[in-house]
Amino acid sequence: MSRLSAVIAYLLPVVGWVYVLLFQRGNPFVVFHLRQAIGLFLFLLAALLIWAVIGWLLALIPYVAALSIALFTLVMAAYFFGVFAWILGIIHALRNQSTPLPIFGRWADRLPIVSAQQTVNAKN
Repeated sequence: MSRLSAVIAYLLPVVGWVYVLLFQRGNPFVVFHLRQAIGLFLFLLAALLIWAVIGWLLALIPYVAALSIALFTLVMAAYFFGVFAWILGIIHALRNQSTPLPIFGRWADRLPIVSAQQTVNAKN
């Protein structure tokens, strides 16, 4: 059941996260994959938002707006990497492995989402 819950955290972004937080919070394996899925989402959101801000600023400069279109290739590369990391995360969840995703996985593991078991251990 824990492998399925970990995969749900990847497949259903917000609904799966709420499911894991409400029903699987006591399982450290599932919470680990919840952190990885949220980290992946935040990474992709940041890539898009950073490009939007830079593109907006470059649009204010005459003849440089075309550069913002060229910079969109970095966003596309980030999203291709995101698809790769998403598939890798699902594979790790199905294989019952707690391996961080490449590039941002160690950062995502530090997200302040605590499993119920870690809360009990912290109190003792």
